[in-house]
Amino acid sequence: MTTPRPTFFENAEKTIDPALCAASLRDTKRAVYWLDTPARPGNRPKLTGSIRTDLLVVGGGYTGLWTALQAKERNPHTDVVLLEAGWVGDEASGRNGGFCEASLVHGESNGENHLPKENARLAELGEENLAEMVATIRRYDIDCDLIQEGALAVATEPHQDAWLREESNGEDVLYLDREETRALIASDSFLSGSWSKADTVLVNPAKLVWGLLRVCEELGVKVYEQSKVESLQEQGSTMLASTAAGKVTASKVALGTNVFPSLLKRNALMTVPVYDYALVTEPLTEAQREAIGWDTLHGLVDLNSRFHYSRPIIDENGDFRILYGGYDALYFFGGKVDRAHYHSESTYTRLAAHFFATFPALQDLKFSHAWGGAIDSCSRFFSFFDVAYNGKVASCAGSTGLGVGATRFGAKVMLDLLEGKPTELTGLEMVKKKPLPFPPEPAAWLGVKMMTSAMARADRREGKRGVFLRTMDAIGMGFDS
Repeated sequence: MTTPRPTFFENAEKTIDPALCAASLRDTKRAVYWLDTPARPGNRPKLTGSIRTDLLVVGGGYTGLWTALQAKERNPHTDVVLLEAGWVGDEASGRNGGFCEASLVHGESNGENHLPKENARLAELGEENLAEMVATIRRYDIDCDLIQEGALAVATEPHQDAWLREESNGEDVLYLDREETRALIASDSFLSGSWSKADTVLVNPAKLVWGLLRVCEELGVKVYEQSKVESLQEQGSTMLASTAAGKVTASKVALGTNVFPSLLKRNALMTVPVYDYALVTEPLTEAQREAIGWDTLHGLVDLNSRFHYSRPIIDENGDFRILYGGYDALYFFGGKVDRAHYHSESTYTRLAAHFFATFPALQDLKFSHAWGGAIDSCSRFFSFFDVAYNGKVASCAGSTGLGVGATRFGAKVMLDLLEGKPTELTGLEMVKKKPLPFPPEPAAWLGVKMMTSAMARADRREGKRGVFLRTMDAIGMGFDS
């Protein structure tokens, strides 16, 4: 049996001076960097009174906006109404790191575990979806700071080097030894790397939301904020959605509420909120930039079970910043979305220690922003679908951190389902098969804690999965990105 040993990042928490981390976070705004801007659009009206529409979209994040936009592209004469309980893009769609990946199944290995017969086709569909998304951004001139330089995966533990070599194909996925990796980003913690150039783009996630909102409204979509749908009822050939101050009668309804409680009660245990956190640095000086390189603006991820994601940001002044997030994925007892969990001071301190261990040349750098948010996680770690009320209602949820791109695909699937005609997408096992539901509390909390501990042990044992993880794999609740 492999002898457990602390990982690079666990050692970082012991070796980096706590006073350094505290100083770096002392004046940090506890706010979302992407949303903290005067460029944020004004509020949309609240729904009052009763209206009718062909298609009602519930949810003003990526899922809802992509659904509304594609519905108008399919038929410009379709009347579309979108209701958002809060503010458009204020939740996961405006809080993520801005990584948009081609994968629809949270990585090839995870797809192979859950849908081996169609994993290859899903990879092709994911590539098509990403290309179509980029084409849409360009067609409508959406200013979302699009960067098409791919992502660099790095080994921080010796055993991970073999994984990178296996992924390389010598073309659009390049294996890089230690010196070649250092030439891209100067960090002694990176033992090797794999630069995947075609399957990931970077965006400013909030600007993408606001760009989609603009396009939707230009195409004729009516958008209402502060309009939470409290109930959904069937009325003959139509559906009635009720808010506190209004009602919408709709021929079809698309649900994109994701981490928030589903309006289809049978899906109540299908997702749980997992909280993710990120930091953004102040602008780097010329000397700091020179010390780390990163001249090519690709994303950065490591291969640990508790992984980090990082990326460059060119801000509104043309300055270079770094976003650094991930590692902790926290679940709190009760499984409800609670803004009290949107900040975790212990996680911010941990991320700061990991950052400074990774980039020791930047130890005089401060963080300008720190924030968190809730991710809708399902047991298979990628989207699932449902149809209800005799085909009048479709839902999509569970994208688990890869929603920037996958939600566009999910929206396309929902529209196909609502049209009621068989298509390639509606025939996918991914669409027809649901993940296993999470158990009720306290079993859900205990299970998540056991999963987190088991993944940490796997990292300490050169990635070798123990009995618990292998059991979860066998019953369809395992995760391998």
